[in-house]
Amino acid sequence: MTHSADQTALHPQFLKLSGRRVVVVGAGPVAAAKLAQLAGTGADLVVVAPEVRPEIEASGVRVERRPFRPEDLEGAWFAVAAAPPEVNRAVAAEAERRRIFVNAVDDPSAASSYAGGVVRRGPVTVAISTGGRAPALAGLLREGIEALLPEQVEAWRERAEALRARWREARVPMEARRPLLLEALNELYAPPEASAPAEAESLARSVPSGQTPQSGSEPRSGPGTGFVSLVGAGPGDPGLLTVKAVHRLEAADLVLYDALVSGEALVHARRAHCFFVGKRAGRPSVKQETIHRMLIQAARHGKRVVRLKAGDPFVFGRGGEEALALAEAGIPHEVIPGISAALAAPALAGIPVTHRGLATGFTVVSGHAEEAYRPVLMAVRPGATTLVVLMGLGTRARLVELLLRAGWDPATPAAALLGASTPEAHTWLGTLRDLPGAPLPGGHAPGTLVIGAVVSLATATASASPAQPGLAAAHT
Repeated sequence: MTHSADQTALHPQFLKLSGRRVVVVGAGPVAAAKLAQLAGTGADLVVVAPEVRPEIEASGVRVERRPFRPEDLEGAWFAVAAAPPEVNRAVAAEAERRRIFVNAVDDPSAASSYAGGVVRRGPVTVAISTGGRAPALAGLLREGIEALLPEQVEAWRERAEALRARWREARVPMEARRPLLLEALNELYAPPEASAPAEAESLARSVPSGQTPQSGSEPRSGPGTGFVSLVGAGPGDPGLLTVKAVHRLEAADLVLYDALVSGEALVHARRAHCFFVGKRAGRPSVKQETIHRMLIQAARHGKRVVRLKAGDPFVFGRGGEEALALAEAGIPHEVIPGISAALAAPALAGIPVTHRGLATGFTVVSGHAEEAYRPVLMAVRPGATTLVVLMGLGTRARLVELLLRAGWDPATPAAALLGASTPEAHTWLGTLRDLPGAPLPGGHAPGTLVIGAVVSLATATASASPAQPGLAAAHT
């Protein structure tokens, strides 16, 4: 039997996984996020993958470093397939045979369980599902519900639990309990001097530390108290986050992060809901206007929001658009710069973008839209500057064609730098002539192109720098 995202109604349940075997197949960024969600359940977690991210190994979870085998699901109660699609389908088929529910990430047809947008307030959990069809919508609905739920839900739960025991002893009918509970919860908001000691204590617990409970006082999440930080996450290595960036992540209620942000960076946001809003080539993504609305709405409900972007927010990160949208909406915000790959990728490969006698300046362009980069390339005198191209791996043949037409020397040193500062880092060194056919590894690692005389210094400076994984020099 094959499960699919059809019109069949889903049955919502909350699983009690404590002490039970849960198998996660895959160990990439998505698997790391799933493990973070499962960490508080007390489940007996096992990760199976041939390659494992450092933050997963450092988490203390049991890891089997190898491909998935059917017997990995022996004794499991639940499985998460966060591997390539063909592996996810194999996991789903084996889980179906063993009658184990499986959450196949980004592959609804292979899943028998779908993760939802989750709101947590202490022991109170609210989950929203779109049946795996529209996870971004589930996230937006979650944001709306989270904004409506006040911080006092924990006090509500304590009150309801105490009253439930009392009502059971008194045999109060179920249909009579809800009106009674509503009345009891309203009492929590009476002035302390007019309430019994128990009510006053509950009210005190519902007010943030350092504030005096008063009648009609607003909780911390009241309108007008929010703040947005536009934060640069750097090129990938979480060790390159600034100290201020780490502090903002630690204090955040909500983090909206992009596709190239390391899962290790999100570890600092332990108390926040982390919501993916990245844009991936050829795939549906959250619209920029929607991101603006999410930032503004969350801040208006008192949230401390971090908009986490790879590199620097103001270097091809649309951070300027977000800052303008926040300013127009009257939302307090700040910009915390990050290390742009335009500087970090060359530096880590031993390439200075400026060097006395070789280059006195550098030009940075984005390579994904010719109408944007073509005028810049045509305006630069051949060889007069170091040219740095972000997001240009897929268009490098056209870039080279334009540069050669503009008079650049085919023998100009060139470099293709992939996954700078990450374990997937790879460096190709050669000439402008050979750049279109450069043998580069597959995958989705971000890439930076560097063209200019300074590239010739890469091999000379390599001995003074930490070894770069995957260094491939093309001698032409």
